[in-house]
Amino acid sequence: MHVSHLTLHNFRSYADLDLVLEPGATAFIGRNGQGKTNLIEAIDYLSRLSSHRVASDAPLVRAGTEQALVRAAVVRDGRTAVLEVELNPGRANRARINRSPLPRPRELIGVIRTVVFAPDDLTLVKGDPSDRRRFLDDLLTLRTPRLVGARADYDRILRQRNTLLKTAGFARGDARQSALSTLDVWDSNLASVGAQLLAARLQLVNDLQPYLGKAYEAVARGASRDDAQMEYKASLELPTGFEPGTTPAADPVAALEAALLAALEARRKDELDRGVSLVGPHRDELVLTLGNAELRLPVKGYASHGESWSYALAMRLASYDLLRADGDDPILVLDDVFAELDTERRAQLADLVAGAEQVLVTAAVAADVPLSLQGVRFLVADGQVTRDD
Repeated sequence: MHVSHLTLHNFRSYADLDLVLEPGATAFIGRNGQGKTNLIEAIDYLSRLSSHRVASDAPLVRAGTEQALVRAAVVRDGRTAVLEVELNPGRANRARINRSPLPRPRELIGVIRTVVFAPDDLTLVKGDPSDRRRFLDDLLTLRTPRLVGARADYDRILRQRNTLLKTAGFARGDARQSALSTLDVWDSNLASVGAQLLAARLQLVNDLQPYLGKAYEAVARGASRDDAQMEYKASLELPTGFEPGTTPAADPVAALEAALLAALEARRKDELDRGVSLVGPHRDELVLTLGNAELRLPVKGYASHGESWSYALAMRLASYDLLRADGDDPILVLDDVFAELDTERRAQLADLVAGAEQVLVTAAVAADVPLSLQGVRFLVADGQVTRDD
């Protein structure tokens, strides 16, 4: 899979841009603030319909304009598809494939797959649990696009249930009984959709672990394949058979739904007192550790800056390898990562990704990019992108 043509209109710093791309490695070179990351952000947006830099679409639209357009020609197995998203902050976005409108923009997710590693990815190991949950969910939806709907449904149910918990907590008499009766319905909805997400996350962590160990061994000096481990820590006691590294024999979604309902019932008084949902995938954590069987410590709080950086990079490389194992070849984006690596680790990373169908690299200085990844080189300055032949 690769992007052969990128068109931008009023996206970030670009009023209009048409860029022809090729398979293999492409490097965008330019000082900070010149628009390098805007280019790869646009491609990544088509993959996930969200930015790896900001939480909303508004900053993606060029200042002084009301609408932005991102269009890319994507080549997959010899066939070309034109993907297009029209960004309308404050209004509904629109998406098209080969000029045909999609009923919902989210149907575009997963058509093109990207894996982006950027300096901000240190939050994967140093940030809040929400950063790690987002990492899992973004990868889930690339592997299984139908889960986009489950994520949206869960967020909607959670908001409405939290509102009801606040109402029920203050209500008295018949009003309280009515709210509690309605809460039973939302418990059922939360457990039903939450079990789908929880089952998918647990399976994803099992699938990802072998690739994480391999990737960390490759990017961290002196590391072994068993040093880096991840474990999913749920906000409830999981049923028997859900231990790390195991695959439940029975229907995992049904078993988890029953466990979620039981946990919600057990925590109801606490939830009413606090007016917030305390059980569910939104409260779970991905625990990242380093070390051996004798001494294993959480990465957050114990790992050095170099170890944290290597761990975050390994998580992205593991994601890339997992998607490739699924039978696809995602576009790999390395956004300003080489400045943080010494010469030896730059070469190691270049060797690891050299076989990708398309690698997009950004760097402030050309010398930071290994020669094997410079490939086609573009210079980016003052919002202009020119090929450096």
